Amino acid sequence: MISAQHLYPAGQITLREVGLRDGLQLVRRFPSTEAKKQWLRQEYAAGVRHFEVGSFLPASRMPQFADVRELIDETARLGAWSSALALNERGAMDACAAGVDEIINVISATEEHSQANMRRSRADAVELVRRSKALSAASDHKPLVNAGIAMAFGCSIAGEVKPEDVLRLAEGCLEAGADAIGVADTVGFAGPTQVAALTRQLVDLCGDIPVLVHLHDTRGMAVVNAAAAIDAGARALDGSLGGLGGCPFAPGATGNAVFEDLVFLCERMGVPTGIDLAALIAVRRILETEMPEEELHGALARSGLPPRVKWTA
Repeated sequence: MISAQHLYPAGQITLREVGLRDGLQLVRRFPSTEAKKQWLRQEYAAGVRHFEVGSFLPASRMPQFADVRELIDETARLGAWSSALALNERGAMDACAAGVDEIINVISATEEHSQANMRRSRADAVELVRRSKALSAASDHKPLVNAGIAMAFGCSIAGEVKPEDVLRLAEGCLEAGADAIGVADTVGFAGPTQVAALTRQLVDLCGDIPVLVHLHDTRGMAVVNAAAAIDAGARALDGSLGGLGGCPFAPGATGNAVFEDLVFLCERMGVPTGIDLAALIAVRRILETEMPEEELHGALARSGLPPRVKWTA
């Protein structure tokens, strides 16, 4: 099994497309399984290699993720990397059995959000990381375990979040065996100064363990915050095609960082992505066809690529 250090190498940026999970968690209508597979195939052809493909939740509650196993299989067939969310032990068991490459556990930075979102304490959420790691070790596939800390830069319920609380949770997740640590600006409270400072602290704390940053564009700060995260040593950034997604605790807000804009940002910062931007933007047609009522975002899609510049990998 590949190590997290190899998957997210130091000194590089890995872009993770989370549209098939985070992007679809609140939509009124979602693509068919075949359309999702086309989404995967076309983005893979454009150069994308990391996909968050769904959640292991009951299909009766979240029907948009009922086909998560099929998408894991399709991602493997392409030779790409799959990750999926597991919010409890049953989900982690199912994830191991499905052969996903990476299990994502969520730990809320505040007790208030943890109880509202998952009906468990933060301490219990850290224990899920430990249990997920044990299940992974006992499985044939041995997926990585990614501990993602939600509300890391501010909480819509509790308000301010102290960086030392996030660092303490990250330390607990490391002790529990997490292969990677993620932090999320779940409701878009952060600015670049806060993102840079916390990312640097986490990089120092985690050492060889990769630090991943998940940003939302609630207040239009996702791209500048992503630049700050890159400069501070983050090894991976999350985004969704067309900026799909959102958080139930930030009603009316725009969704994730726009994946296409993150690619453009990295290329302009001299960080190669291997992604063909024109081909990537073209994948938005699938979303426009399958979910015509969903608003898509993105400055690059609106303004186009700069003329007379080659933007292929």
